[in-house]
Amino acid sequence: MKCPTCHNNSTRVLDSRPVDEGRSIRRRRECEACSYRFTTFEKVEEIPLIVVKKEGTREEFNREKLLRGLIKACEKRPVALQQLEDIVSEVEKELRSQGVSEVKSENIGEMVMDRLAKVDEVAYVRFASVYRQFKDINVFIDELKDLIKKEQS
Repeated sequence: MKCPTCHNNSTRVLDSRPVDEGRSIRRRRECEACSYRFTTFEKVEEIPLIVVKKEGTREEFNREKLLRGLIKACEKRPVALQQLEDIVSEVEKELRSQGVSEVKSENIGEMVMDRLAKVDEVAYVRFASVYRQFKDINVFIDELKDLIKKEQS
């Protein structure tokens, strides 16, 4: 690893530890020439996961975009950011474990809604109303009835 200060190629690792749930390794290094200390991160290069949208367009899976949608659905609700980040991580992990290169946005939405319903029902309904593009109040009421049925069973 080249030193960012003096560009010498000789550095040594002082400390290594797993981060990001074991998906990355953080290494603390020191340049043997100038003694400058710096941190590097190492992670496996993942194959891009492509999301196929409802209209047929494709885009790369974006954790931040999914998290922003969840944060919006949970606005003014007692849901911790860590819970939302956990949902995103669980969904991404499940998608990547399937070994597919493309996934429909509908599948991602259903996976998120399943998890969100267990965390906060109001946030679930908000997310579902945007995701499923409710056209009128009757569709909204039907979704609430389904939620109540699931809760009672």
